[in-house]
Amino acid sequence: MKKVVGKNSWTCLLLILAGIVLGGFLGNMAPDSFLNFGQTFGLSSPVILDLGILSITFAFTIRITIASILGIIVALFVYRVI
Repeated sequence: MKKVVGKNSWTCLLLILAGIVLGGFLGNMAPDSFLNFGQTFGLSSPVILDLGILSITFAFTIRITIASILGIIVALFVYRVI
C-alpha cells in the first residue's frame, strides 16, 4: 500500500521560509530597485546578560522588503499547486 503524501503545515512553513530567503536574495541583488524597499524592526542594540561565568547576547532584527513579500506570495502559490 502506498502512502499518499498530503499537504501539511510543515511543507507550507518550509516553502514560506524558502520564499523569504529567495526574495531577500533577489532584493540584495538589486540594491537600488524598488524590490529592496522595506522596513526593519527589532532590537537596535543587543541585550547582554552577564552571569559572571557565562555571558549571553540577545539580538533580534527582522527586515521585511517587497521582494520578500513577493517571495511569500510565490511560495503560497507553489504550495497550492503541489
